[in-house]
Amino acid sequence: MLSNSFKFTYLSPQNAEYIEEQFQQYLKSPQAAEPTFRALFEGMELGHELASREYAERAETTRVEPTSLDWDSELKVVRLIDTYREMGRALASIDPLHPAPKTHPQLELAAFGLSTADLPRSFRAAGLISLPAPSPLSQILERLKQTYCSSVAYEISHIANKSARDWVRSKIESGAATKLSPSKEDAKRIFKRLLDSESLERFLGLKFVAAKRFSIEGAESLIPTLDETIEAGAEWGIEEVVLGMAHRGRLNVLVNTFGKKPEYLFTEFEGNYTVDPSEGEGDVKYHKGYSRDWTTRTGKKVHLSLANNPSHLEFVGAVVTGMARAKQQLRSDASHSKVLPIIIHGDAAMAGQGVVYETMNFVGLEGYSTGGTLHIAINNQVGFTTDPKDSRSTTYCTDIGKMLDAPIFHVNGDDVESVIAVTKLALEYRQKFHADVFIDLVCYRKHGHNEGDEPQFTQPVLYKLIKAHDSPREIYGKKIAASGLVSETEQTAVSDSRMAELNEALAIAKKDAPHPHADTLHGRWQGLKRGTENDILESRPKTAVDEATLKFIAEKTNTSPEGFKPHSKLVRFLEERLKSIQEGKGMSWGTGESLAFGSLLLEGHPIRLSGQDAERGTFTHRHAVLSDFETGRKICLLNQMKAGQAQLQVHNSHLSETGVLGFEYGYSSVDPNTLTIWEAQFGDFANGAQVIIDQFISTGESKWSRMSGLVLLLPHGFEGQGPEHSSARLERFLQLSGRGNWTVCNFTTPAQIFHALRRQVKWNFRKPMIIMSPKSLLRHPMAISSLEEFTQGGFQEVMNDPSAASSAAQVERVVLCSGKVYYDLLAEKQAKKHETTALVRVEQLYPWPEKQLESILKKYPNAKDFVWTQEEPKNMGAYWYVCQQEMKLWNGKPLRYAGRAWAASPAVGSPKVHEAEQKALIEETFLRKS
Repeated sequence: MLSNSFKFTYLSPQNAEYIEEQFQQYLKSPQAAEPTFRALFEGMELGHELASREYAERAETTRVEPTSLDWDSELKVVRLIDTYREMGRALASIDPLHPAPKTHPQLELAAFGLSTADLPRSFRAAGLISLPAPSPLSQILERLKQTYCSSVAYEISHIANKSARDWVRSKIESGAATKLSPSKEDAKRIFKRLLDSESLERFLGLKFVAAKRFSIEGAESLIPTLDETIEAGAEWGIEEVVLGMAHRGRLNVLVNTFGKKPEYLFTEFEGNYTVDPSEGEGDVKYHKGYSRDWTTRTGKKVHLSLANNPSHLEFVGAVVTGMARAKQQLRSDASHSKVLPIIIHGDAAMAGQGVVYETMNFVGLEGYSTGGTLHIAINNQVGFTTDPKDSRSTTYCTDIGKMLDAPIFHVNGDDVESVIAVTKLALEYRQKFHADVFIDLVCYRKHGHNEGDEPQFTQPVLYKLIKAHDSPREIYGKKIAASGLVSETEQTAVSDSRMAELNEALAIAKKDAPHPHADTLHGRWQGLKRGTENDILESRPKTAVDEATLKFIAEKTNTSPEGFKPHSKLVRFLEERLKSIQEGKGMSWGTGESLAFGSLLLEGHPIRLSGQDAERGTFTHRHAVLSDFETGRKICLLNQMKAGQAQLQVHNSHLSETGVLGFEYGYSSVDPNTLTIWEAQFGDFANGAQVIIDQFISTGESKWSRMSGLVLLLPHGFEGQGPEHSSARLERFLQLSGRGNWTVCNFTTPAQIFHALRRQVKWNFRKPMIIMSPKSLLRHPMAISSLEEFTQGGFQEVMNDPSAASSAAQVERVVLCSGKVYYDLLAEKQAKKHETTALVRVEQLYPWPEKQLESILKKYPNAKDFVWTQEEPKNMGAYWYVCQQEMKLWNGKPLRYAGRAWAASPAVGSPKVHEAEQKALIEETFLRKS
């Protein structure tokens, strides 16, 4: 080894001190030194055997005296190399429409104190980029330009994980992983897939002129790249791929990657097919998903799923991530190596939509990680009619990937071989490091935003270039013909064959109008059916649980294990909860929820619950996860009841609504056996995820025949906490209700939440459930249930007034209400002895329980005053919705309103004004009306 006493004092002081520090680190541990200097010091070794094979292979056999090196010049070359690694992308030819710059100030030789006179000189720093050391500067420059200034540009220096950064750099600089050397068969296959992509678009443009298809043209390299990603992934252990993308290129991916028959697509363009109304409203062809089983060239099977997506572009990324996590869970894929999520982004949307950040943030979170996503940005260099300079503040659309320390590869979309090669590298990185990775596929959009747009109105110069530009298929065809791999004659034969297939498919579409049935009830969904409004209202699955089982759950989930010490207040909390179950009375909302969870877990139904305070519960009612007060160790007693039971996954989420709710929707759409729940911190925060609610949860089954049993717990209730912590916007969910798309509920007892949660997975269909969950009622002394309510009966859509049942004939006023306001009314009724008033609770607002309500109202034949009372303003809450229901329920009498007046904001800010309003609406309810 070099002498420990060797000094670098002959260099400039600022350089010498730093190099000396690196040298001393190298002497102690070669791996501890920066890679740049490690390689340099290795070149100075005196020929001794090194500690590892890596060093032994690279050691010099000839003694080199350190003092014989021109260290100042060597360091200039080191800086040159490092700068090319960082900034070589500035000269890379990644834009298919514009030539690469010839020079860049930071890459000029003069910037490093070098000149053309130094080109013949040899430098040992050449070893840093796998060249023989020493090598001439001219060769070093040539290698750097080949590596970092070609049709691929790399951004990896920001990666904090040193081993990951070194691994990628070694792959790049060896060239082995970033270049293809295709055989004739490989070249012909790649050409055919480019042709498949291009010919489908041109055929559609010819046969269905100006019809919207959101063409892939300009980015056709995506199709062979997806092929090779699936093929390579299978060799690295991937068994399933979940893909999400917006509408650009979707039809092409559906046909050419997912195997949707062209005649099915042509039938959709023709519009000459009949849809069964029972299947829902359906959706446009470029929003639909698909699935298939792919057999690789080596015989391996890979299942492919393309997620349905509305026009809201990037929101599907969160859904895909949740789908992938559920599939990994079902495959017991703890290493996250068997299921690969791929998200195909648009350049403008990736930079502009915040859900991209929310989704990317999942990768390092225990409850949400999928082991990394492969991101591919189809970089059209324009967003609708907006230029990049107006749509982002960053250099690249993929710059958001730097927050994850993810490698980013920019690649020219016209160079299909490089696109394939670099995507394989990206995939290998994902499998090895279980992290996200980004491909910036720099291409162009041949037409306008859709085929009816004229892009030359807004980007005339850009579209003159595009119009004169050869397609990726034409460029690759010329390349492989010139190299002798695939002749023009062979290429023509492939093209003719494909056009014949498309013409035949069109003839079938015109004659038979074939259309795939949206059969999604297979696999884990087999045996379920599509539920209707009547099914929701009339189906009565058994949800009661025997007393012995409930007491077993109570004992196991309210008793801390030996040596575990929760907070003293939690000890009392658990003791009181256990006591209430043992005595069979005074059981709270949290108790009802816990018993529902425990019983489902014992019956083999896993549960996934997430939200910003899901483990504890925003209002400290749940405590599903306990922490040892002294050690911080965490346990979940619900997971320790019995060997072989199903498991509860409860996760505190990051501070996101859109991303997390999209994730949970995706999860629920994959696994019908798991009860999946998202809990908002406050119900009004759900509007931060309005796109997920509107475009996926409320409409997914009707548009895409995709069921979900997702539960939304939205804390709701007017308790003087102001405009932002009172209303979960019940009115919005009711407005979105129709065709039996979900249930909307507002419960008043713990037994109701118990039966409702169990009903979710005991039905032979799946529907989302929206719950206006309580806040103050969690500890309200009257909002309790007895054990008998759990062991008998089931969910009640409408609850009658128990105090009025024996004197129904004397009832003159029937008050209908829902949720927490019932207890305010009950307190007033008992205090003022309104014995001729019956309080009837509508626990399920949608579907409207007409028959159940009618049977209760018939019990009050002498009622003259019918009132709907709510806490919400008149233009909010359920009032307007209730008014739309059958008026026969009111015995021909008008329905009187008692509640807050019309308002712009859901609630007032002043607690005193709130109390006055609450008192007034309660008093208004009991006023005698003629």
